[in-house]
Amino acid sequence: MEPAELAGGGDPPEPGGRPGPAPRSFVPQKEIVYNKLLPYAGRLDAESDLQLAQIKSNLGRAVQLQELWPGGLFWTRKLSTYIRLYGRKFSKEDHVLFIKLLYELVSIPKLEISMMQGFARLLINLLKKKELLSRDDLELPWRPLYDMVERILYSKTEHLGLNWFPKNIVPFILRDYKNHKRSLYRYHSSVENVLKTLVKSCRPYFPADATAEMLEEWRPLMCPFDVTMQKAITYFEIFLPTSLPPELHHKGFKLWFDELIGLWVSVQNLPQWEGQLVNLFARLATDNIGYIDWDPYVPKIFTRILRSLNLPVGSSQVLVPRFLTNAYDIGHAVIWITAMMGGPSKLVQKHLAGLFNSITSFYHPSNNGRWLNKLMKLLQRLPNSVVRRLHRERYKKPSWLTPVPDSHKLTDQDVTDFVRCIIQPVLLAMFSKTGSLEAAQALQNLALMRPELVIPPVLERTYPALETLTEPHQLTATLSCVIGVARSLVSGGKWFPEGPTHMLPLLMRALPGVDPNDFSKCMITFQFIATFSTLVPLVDCSSVLQERNDLTEVERELCSATAEFEDFVLQFMDRCFGLIESSTLEQTREETETEKMTHLESLVELGLSSTFSTILTQCSKEIFMVALQKVFNFSISHIFETRVAGRMVADMCRAAVKCCPEESLKLFVPHCCSVITQLTMNDDVLNEEELDKELLWNLQLLSEITRVDGKKLLLYREQLVKILQRTLHLTCKQGYTLSCNLLHHLLRSTTLIYPTEYCSVPGGFDKPPSEYFPIKDWGKPGDLWNLGIQWHVPSSEEVAFAFYLLDSFLQPELIKLQHCGDGELEMSRDDVLQSLTIVHNCLIGSGNLLPPLKGEPVTNLVPSMVSLEETKLYTGLEYDLSRENHREAIARVIRKLLNHILNNSEDDTKSLFLIIKIIGDLLQFQGSHKHEFDSRWKSFNLVKKSMENRLHGKKQHIRALLIDRVMLQHELRTLTVEGCEYKRIHQDMIRDLLRLSTSSYSQGALYCLLGNHSGVCLANLHDWDCIVQTWPAIVSSGLSKAMSLEKPSIVRLFDDLAEKIHRQYETIGLDFAIPKSCVEIAELLQQSKNPSSNQTMLSSEEIKEGLKRQQEKNADALRNYENLVNTLLDGVEQRNLPWKFEHIGIGLLSLLLRDDRVLPLRAIRFFVENLNHDAIVVRKMAISAVAGILKQLKRTHKKLTINPYEMSGYSKPTQILAGDRPDNHWLHYDSKSIPRTKKEWESSCFVEKTHWGYYTWPQNMVIYAGVEEQPKLGRSREDLTEAEQIIFDHFSDPKFVEQLITFLSLEDRKGKDKFNPRRFCLFKGIFRNFDDAFLPVLRPHLERLVADSHESTQRCVAEIIAGLIRGSKHWTFEKVEKLWELLCPLLRTALSNITVETYNDWGTCIATSCESRDPRKLHWLFELLLESPLSGEGGSFVDACRLYVLQGGLAQQEWRVPELLHRLLKYLEPKLTQVYKNVRERIGSVLTYIFMIDVSLPNTAPTASPRVPEFTARILEKLKPLMDVDEEIQNHVMEENGIGEEDERTQGIKLLKTILKWLMASAGRSFSTAVTEQLQLLPLFFKIAPVENDNSYDELKRDAKLCLSLMSQGLLYPHQVPLVLQVLKQTARSSSWHARYTVLTYLQTMVFYNLFIFLNNEDAVKDIRWLVISLLEDEQLEVREMAATTLSGLLQCNFLTMDSPMQIHFEQLCKTKLPKKRKRDPGSVGDTIPSAELVKRHAGVLGLGACVLSSPYDVPTWMPQLLMNLSAHLNDPQPIEMTVKKTLSNFRRTHHDNWQEHKQQFTDDQLLVLTDLLVSPCYYA
Repeated sequence: MEPAELAGGGDPPEPGGRPGPAPRSFVPQKEIVYNKLLPYAGRLDAESDLQLAQIKSNLGRAVQLQELWPGGLFWTRKLSTYIRLYGRKFSKEDHVLFIKLLYELVSIPKLEISMMQGFARLLINLLKKKELLSRDDLELPWRPLYDMVERILYSKTEHLGLNWFPKNIVPFILRDYKNHKRSLYRYHSSVENVLKTLVKSCRPYFPADATAEMLEEWRPLMCPFDVTMQKAITYFEIFLPTSLPPELHHKGFKLWFDELIGLWVSVQNLPQWEGQLVNLFARLATDNIGYIDWDPYVPKIFTRILRSLNLPVGSSQVLVPRFLTNAYDIGHAVIWITAMMGGPSKLVQKHLAGLFNSITSFYHPSNNGRWLNKLMKLLQRLPNSVVRRLHRERYKKPSWLTPVPDSHKLTDQDVTDFVRCIIQPVLLAMFSKTGSLEAAQALQNLALMRPELVIPPVLERTYPALETLTEPHQLTATLSCVIGVARSLVSGGKWFPEGPTHMLPLLMRALPGVDPNDFSKCMITFQFIATFSTLVPLVDCSSVLQERNDLTEVERELCSATAEFEDFVLQFMDRCFGLIESSTLEQTREETETEKMTHLESLVELGLSSTFSTILTQCSKEIFMVALQKVFNFSISHIFETRVAGRMVADMCRAAVKCCPEESLKLFVPHCCSVITQLTMNDDVLNEEELDKELLWNLQLLSEITRVDGKKLLLYREQLVKILQRTLHLTCKQGYTLSCNLLHHLLRSTTLIYPTEYCSVPGGFDKPPSEYFPIKDWGKPGDLWNLGIQWHVPSSEEVAFAFYLLDSFLQPELIKLQHCGDGELEMSRDDVLQSLTIVHNCLIGSGNLLPPLKGEPVTNLVPSMVSLEETKLYTGLEYDLSRENHREAIARVIRKLLNHILNNSEDDTKSLFLIIKIIGDLLQFQGSHKHEFDSRWKSFNLVKKSMENRLHGKKQHIRALLIDRVMLQHELRTLTVEGCEYKRIHQDMIRDLLRLSTSSYSQGALYCLLGNHSGVCLANLHDWDCIVQTWPAIVSSGLSKAMSLEKPSIVRLFDDLAEKIHRQYETIGLDFAIPKSCVEIAELLQQSKNPSSNQTMLSSEEIKEGLKRQQEKNADALRNYENLVNTLLDGVEQRNLPWKFEHIGIGLLSLLLRDDRVLPLRAIRFFVENLNHDAIVVRKMAISAVAGILKQLKRTHKKLTINPYEMSGYSKPTQILAGDRPDNHWLHYDSKSIPRTKKEWESSCFVEKTHWGYYTWPQNMVIYAGVEEQPKLGRSREDLTEAEQIIFDHFSDPKFVEQLITFLSLEDRKGKDKFNPRRFCLFKGIFRNFDDAFLPVLRPHLERLVADSHESTQRCVAEIIAGLIRGSKHWTFEKVEKLWELLCPLLRTALSNITVETYNDWGTCIATSCESRDPRKLHWLFELLLESPLSGEGGSFVDACRLYVLQGGLAQQEWRVPELLHRLLKYLEPKLTQVYKNVRERIGSVLTYIFMIDVSLPNTAPTASPRVPEFTARILEKLKPLMDVDEEIQNHVMEENGIGEEDERTQGIKLLKTILKWLMASAGRSFSTAVTEQLQLLPLFFKIAPVENDNSYDELKRDAKLCLSLMSQGLLYPHQVPLVLQVLKQTARSSSWHARYTVLTYLQTMVFYNLFIFLNNEDAVKDIRWLVISLLEDEQLEVREMAATTLSGLLQCNFLTMDSPMQIHFEQLCKTKLPKKRKRDPGSVGDTIPSAELVKRHAGVLGLGACVLSSPYDVPTWMPQLLMNLSAHLNDPQPIEMTVKKTLSNFRRTHHDNWQEHKQQFTDDQLLVLTDLLVSPCYYA
């Protein structure tokens, strides 16, 4: 379709061109258009108005009456259903009111999570189409959302088990042991996704000042060393609004863009939040195309995206692990690239082409690796994203969102350039190992933009693939890609008019793919044929050639080609018949009772029938009649078995009958009826167990062909009824089942509403060619406004026939079953089953006609002040209420029968299963089943996706798809009928089902509680009333007599049940109040007009009553909560309860801890006592529970606001300056002003959290108030609350404590135990709530434990000490001082006894103690740790451990302890020449942390902590002796300290080893690499690093190599490029060939990982080119070869280009004359050193070879000549000859796959030479 036709825009007229109904009272926002095409469309407006009025008034009422449940939930759910049925069919005012009301509801602070999720999903749905509401219509505040996200995603109490959120099995505080920082507890669960989507949907409506407020709120968190940085960036990414209109940009992104992009550009080591910044920039770019100049950043952006693909470069590369985990999300990177394309500078397109050039070779099918998925995703997403942008710029209806300025819209040239740069990789990816799906999707989108560039190369690959028999993979890959471009191919259009001429040749060649021996080929061929037939009317237009002479060339060609259609259809049928005959079942399958086909067979059946029916739908009448005759003859000339072949043939016949019922029924019905009548003449047949094959086959055929338009069947009713009378009561099960199918299909065909044709053009093709020219309709989309659907709506005659069938066949069965149920008639099981089968088929055939069950509604299910009535939807039929309702008759009889069977023969499972089905359909079935509808909806979406046109949009789907969608809309309505009207009869039937499910064995009840695997489990319904009954029952069933607990299956069920409750439980609300703001909006909603309801406003009495009920509900909930706790305790404390049930009960109890209520006292006592339970499982639960209880009992500490600028005496800086400023200096640790006396302590201003003040100060800086304002310490027992007394008594009891400590110091799992954060929380709570009350009891234990060096005792004491230090946060100075007097000796002892098993735990202990604490409070600890970390006492191991522990403590303090870091560095520097490896590694790691604070981030003040440059300068001074030496450095330091002084060199080598450890450690951890300083070390590393990969090298060499690998992957800033090249050029002149060789490997990785930064600097490219080409002439062979490899790599990623100067240079070198060979003495030395001429000549050959190898997958124009030049050197002396051979053999290897294609590039002479070379004897030499 050409763009020109769409220019008009505007709303199309009503569909079907009907005059619209009377004008509506309101303009709907956006309704579902498909509703207007339903056969009963006229009734829908009145229906929806009524529903909307009900929803508005009832939802308004519910909220004003404070009734969240059931009223509020019920009516918000109704609103969701309303949107599903009618779209957003309400006025703009209502839309805004709904949104505001739900926004208020969702942000109620105490709301249960599940309710919050429900409201949030509806709100997201209301906000989804943002073009409907502009910023003027709606403004939403951002803070309530922020509070909600903070409360849920960063919950403070969840890790203590005081809040349970759904679906999250969260490890307790996740720790990242590397840097001991508490990672914020996050869980990727449904809640997180819902919240993020909610914020995303509300974002466009945040007020204009929101950006500034957000920055003020979250900037103070931006401390890069702290986890809060991650949080800040996450918040920025989720919340910052980016779609403000241009006149507000100064209030929007301009406030933060420079700051954040500056941060992004300067971070080098990919911390986790860098990827989130990318997501933010991608969104910013998309929302503001043309308003931001990205050009300065483009090289950096593309370099980082390329790095993020993690592609392997060079031979021995070590990846930094965080590069894998924190890589960018490809989806966002793609969006960013797309948004930056276009515009005047074309810079992005240039870089994009560069990106694809550099990675194309990775797409070749022979490459594979874990990076491949990312590359494929890139290919798939990019075209999709560009198409979306084009759609937005050219075809989308303009809305209030900022349009793209004309200067930055994509031009046609831009699009062409884009398609050109990406097509090569896509064509390679077609055959990828991961499958061709991504390539097919990419091609589909590319073909929409530039079919002439995309389709021809795809076809070039497809035709050969269709010919080949040996490579089926090629065939499936190419066919799936052609399916993707099918629509663009068939519609031709001005870009690619010859497209349609390919269709017939493709179809004819695809036919052999219908091959019974290759399943996947068969399926893809069916899909291929079906796709093309859907798009094209199969009409023979060759006659038009004689009649018209105004046709274009292409049209004439097509006309003559269409003569082949008939041939195609017939050949296709022959193929299918062949397929069917080969799949006929062997005898064996006949005899066994397998009803089912195998999975593959059913797929083939589906493919076959849908393809055949598509072809026949699209045929002209003439072709159809031939096909019909053919399929009829085939079906009557064979007799098929009914399981596989029979089903396929019957499907084909059904397809034929569906397309033209009249003609087809004439053939089939009389034939089948006569055969069946013939074969059942004799009455003996009725009783035969095995029936004649022919009879079965004809029955099957007849039952399938009756699935057609019911009106056409009425002619044959007498015949069909006769057949039913003969066959319904056959004894043979197979026989009567087929006959029941016939009955079922007859009923359905006559009573349902459905479209009768799906042709691609309304009205079909049966018009004379003079009026209608089908070729115009090739590939044409359906026109939604003139679809002309032909509906089948049941006529009165059909309904009468249906009732006649029910009366004749259903009634007698019901009478029989009734007698049987009364016990008056004996029926065998088989007879009962047969009768039930007939009943079931009647029911599902006529479900649409039978009104729902009647009866008394069950009253008072839930108390509500709002009406909870159901809405009735009209689905096209009025029920005939004058007739008896068969549904009720069936219900009566079935209940009676069920009762009879259960009492007399409850093992008749077949009948019982059928009864269950019947009950289900009686309750719910109205003409379609939910699961069928769901799978049809899914497949509809798949087909839509595979054939949609994303570029032009506007629902341009094929007509058949549109009809399908309308039908789905009708089905959706039939499924929405009757939800909650719960009547007496429903209740009875559900009780029957419950009786069935719990009959005869005790497990049933458990299954009922458990629910199915994905659904809700009853034991976990979100409702106090339910849990109060089920949970205690589960626990006490441990004592029930009925339970056979020795059965493993039952025990397993209990385990599953407990596990499911734990997994699904979420804290249930106790407070259901609704805030005032919410009620006000509800009033407005209830008053809103159009449509308005006639309900009166609420009286004040009603509102009072509502409040009263809500308070009662809260009180009730509380009562239930306490009851449940008590009943569970009763249950658990029963004597001789099996232990399993005791554990389940305690588990359930621990779920009941909450953050808004303290547990009842009895439960507190229970948990405290269980700290000393015998079973470790119980102890663990008790530890967690008591930690939680202590948190509940925590007293609040008073806080006050300070002004940090007054504290420091400096004023606020004018612009943002992070880091060490005068106004945050007072936070630093300063040993001169440490508070050492009570007075100093109390006058100090302690700031506990580490990040405050680093970046900026918060608006409102809060610290704790002074001691006298805090809760009283040192309380006596009388001062405590009852709950606290329970804990106090236990912990003051020495026996209890002794027992507890004994248990805590036991081993749990040998070697697996780690420092346990839960135990730490327990002790922290104890010391926080009771200060030092229990120290006297604990002290002797601590002293004993510290002295015992066992792993588990040390761990126990570490946990207690960490709890002590953290719990003493609010103690008075005297208490703290006493505490440290006790702790210091303990810690000294512990540190001197440290072992391999315990050093981790002590590290964690100290790190935990220092976390979020003001360093000035912990000065005792730091001074202790810094005493002498490397004393040498206890050997190197203890030294390393001490450093580890110290590092843990200092790392937590980040930037606030510069003085300590300086002291430590000064202490370590002389010790850097350590001999021991473990100490060296530890020192390296500590150095990383010391220098971590020295970051080069923008707006950051120089740090007061140690700085890298000064340190490096001192180191270089010491390494001088090594620098000056030229020979290779050997590591000859022994590991024992020799006696006597060592020389400087040895010292230097030891120092170097430590420095290497430091550089390696910081590669993955620091934020920026100090490149300038490290560069000076490079020459040294080049000298040391070995060339070969060999593990026997010593540590020094291995480390140097690893270090180089890591450094070469580093990200460079543009200004560092010249510095690096300087060093490389200098090293390239070094005398050591190892160094020269290593320069090349370094260069490869460095250039690839910084590709666009180098490309952006012309001098750098020239330098690198010179460097590589000069090293080609190196005297050392290895270096020359490496230079050639490097050159070929640089050419291959298009960093360098193969231009004529380069080619001439190499050809000159090749012509270097070699000196004459002299007769040498056998012993002469001369032959080891090659002559200069030989080197030059070899360099030339290597250069040419590199050029050849740089295009491994294609043959550029210059290649043939180069190969000829190379071949001339085959007889040169070694090493030249070897090089030529290698090059040729590599060329042969890489070009072998597509040699047929590559051959075209060579002349015949060249081919002769080449063939000669590649197979000549020298090739094998």
